[in-house]
Amino acid sequence: MTFMIIEHFHAGQVKALYERLDREGRLLPPDIIYVNSWLDESVSTCYQVMEAPSLERLLAWTEQWEAYADFEIIPVIDSKTAKSRVLGKSS
Repeated sequence: MTFMIIEHFHAGQVKALYERLDREGRLLPPDIIYVNSWLDESVSTCYQVMEAPSLERLLAWTEQWEAYADFEIIPVIDSKTAKSRVLGKSS
């Protein structure tokens, strides 16, 4: 499954988050794949795409980072799949 994760960084925790990321990496289990991420210009919100077998597996990963950010997790589909669902056609 593909997920859009929106991380709202806690005030005053961004530097500590990046220091931990440098020290320990993303701490991803082997079944979760980081695709890419983007941040707003104020570096207060991160938008990232991840692949995971389930929401539960992704939640287990986000628990490791709750001291630094609040997480919004949204299951997403690609445009081709959305079009197929809406039009009732297989592509």
